This record gives sequence, structure tokens and C-alpha cells, in this order.
Amino acid sequence: MHEITLCQRALEIVEQQALANDATRVTAVWLKVGAFSCVEPSSLSFCFELVCRGTLAEGCQLHIEEQSAQCWCPECQMDIKLISQHVRRCPQCGSDRLRIVADDGFQIQRIEVIEE
Repeated sequence: MHEITLCQRALEIVEQQALANDATRVTAVWLKVGAFSCVEPSSLSFCFELVCRGTLAEGCQLHIEEQSAQCWCPECQMDIKLISQHVRRCPQCGSDRLRIVADDGFQIQRIEVIEE
């Protein structure tokens, strides 16, 4: 389960940003997860809550946006978008030779804090 490591690193960044902005508490975090990032959103939610215990982000709301992956199909010469790592066939021609062009992976999009 690599989600715990991702959450630990994300929390480090969230806390650094919160402290740099004189925040006393993190109230919400928005994460973007790419379709081919191999990150399971339910595991991510569980792990994030776990790593936030006893920190500035304890009890914060976690918002997860699942992002599609942009792929290229060499068979039908089309750009396509896939929303799951489990489906790797072109919806137009059925080819399994897709090339991933863009998948945003795992990103912190936004942090909401309370400043005092």
C-alpha cells in the first residue's frame, strides 16, 4: 500500500505551506489523482485521515478529484481519454496499443487553512 507514503509526503507539504502562512489549522485539502497513478481513492482517504492524526490537519476535509488520462491510439490515430487504469483499450477501435500522453499523477491542488 503506497498510499500511506504518498499521504505522509502530502501532509509534509501541507504542513509546510500552512506554517509558512501562519496557519493554526488546516481545514480542507484538495488532491488530484490521475487515472494511471495506481492510487486507490478509498485507500488514500483512509491513509490521509490516519497520517493527519495529531497534526495541524487532523479532522480536515479531504476532497479527491479523479483525473482522466490522455492517451494516443496508433491504430485509429486518435487522442482519447481513459478514466481507469483497468481499461486499457481504445474505445473507438479496441486496440490495446495505447500510449499514455498525459496523466497528472498525484497533486495537491488546494489547501484551506485557518490563520490566527
